[in-house]
Amino acid sequence: MKKVEWKERKTSLGNAIIIGAVMAAVGLVVGLNFDTWFSNFAPYLGLSNRKTYSMDWSPLNEVYDKLAVTYNGEIDKAKVISGAKKGLVEALGDVYTTYMDAEKSESFYNDLHGKVGSGIGVEMGLRDGYVRVLRTLPNNPAEKAGILAGDIIFKVDGEEVWSLSSDEIALKVRGETGTEVTITVVRDGKELSFTMKRETINNVSAYMEYDDKTAIIHVVRFDEDTGTKVQKMAQEFSKKGVNKVILDLRNNGGGYVSAAQDLLSLWIDNQTVLLQKSKHYGDSSSRTSAGKAILNNVKTIVLVNGSTASASEIVSGALQDYGLATIVGEKTYGKGVVQGLFNLSDGGTLKVTTAEWYTPKERSINHSGITPDIEVERSYEDINSMRDPQMEKAKEL
Repeated sequence: MKKVEWKERKTSLGNAIIIGAVMAAVGLVVGLNFDTWFSNFAPYLGLSNRKTYSMDWSPLNEVYDKLAVTYNGEIDKAKVISGAKKGLVEALGDVYTTYMDAEKSESFYNDLHGKVGSGIGVEMGLRDGYVRVLRTLPNNPAEKAGILAGDIIFKVDGEEVWSLSSDEIALKVRGETGTEVTITVVRDGKELSFTMKRETINNVSAYMEYDDKTAIIHVVRFDEDTGTKVQKMAQEFSKKGVNKVILDLRNNGGGYVSAAQDLLSLWIDNQTVLLQKSKHYGDSSSRTSAGKAILNNVKTIVLVNGSTASASEIVSGALQDYGLATIVGEKTYGKGVVQGLFNLSDGGTLKVTTAEWYTPKERSINHSGITPDIEVERSYEDINSMRDPQMEKAKEL
C-alpha cells in the first residue's frame, strides 16, 4: 500500500472548494432534446447546419484498431466509448464542462434536488489536495458520530479513497437505509474510524430562525422552488417585527438561477440582476419580478465564504451592486458561468459551459468572485468549537 504523508495546515473553511460540480447552475438554457432544438432554431441564432462542426475521427479509430489487434486482454467497448467521451470533454480544459455516465448523471440530478438518499450527512470538497469534510449536517449520523469539519476522508469500509474525487467518494458512502458504513478520516495526522448506520438525510434547501428582531435565512442551495419558499417566509416578517435580515449563503454552491432571481425579487424590484455573455447564444440580461420587493428597506447582511458559488454569487453580487446589503465573510469561489445540461442517448449527461455571468455593474464573477465589504475569517477550528465570528459580526452590524 502506498504510504501517504499527511501534512495538515491550519486553514479557513471559507476557502474550501465546493463539493464537486453538484451545485452547478442550471435552468437558463435548453437542456433537453438538443438535436431537435438546434435544427429548429439554429437559423435564428446565426448558426449553420450542425454538420459544420463534425470532425474526422479516423485518428481515434486508428488507435482503437491498433489496440484491438495488439492488446493482451479483453476490451470492453462500452467502457472504451465512455472513456472516449470523458476524454473528449476533458480536453477542453474547462473544469465545469463535464461528461457524466448514466450512474453519475442520476446522482447529479438527485444532488441538485437535494435527493441525496441515505448516507451520513456530510458535505465534502477538495482542499489542499485532499477531499475533506466541509461541514456535517445537523442531526445526521456523521455529526452524532463525531466527524468534524476539516477531516480528510481516507477510507470507506476499509477501501482507500483519498485519491478519488468528492463525487466518487459520495457514491461509496451512500447506500440503503439502515446499513452500516465505516468512514476512516485523518485528523492531525492520525487515522480515526467511525462506524455509522446510514439514514435518510434531512437536507432542506432553505430554513429560517429568529434572533430577537433579526431574521436569519439560511439558503443551502437553490432548488427550483427555493426562491418562492423564502418569499413565503419573508411574508411573515411584519408579524414578527423584523427590522434586520441576515442572508446566509455560506457553502451554497448554487443551483437554479431562476430561484436566485426569485430570491432577489424580495429586495430588487423589476431591475436587472444578471448579465450574460455567450459565444453561441448572444448577450442577454435577467430582471427580477415587479411588486415583490418587501425587504427593499430592511437592513440586510449577506454572509459568504470560499464555497459560496454560482447562483449564490449572483445574489450577493447584485445586492452589493445596488447597495442593498452589506457582504460579510470571505471572498467567494468565483464560478460565474452558465451551464447547460444535455441528456445523451446512453443515459449520460453533458454539463457544458455556455456563457459567463456578470453583475449588474458588469463585474465579472468567473475566477474573480465577490469580495466582502467586511472580511471575517472562520476556520475549521472555529466550526468544530461551535464558534461563528462571521455570524457574530453580522449580528453586530
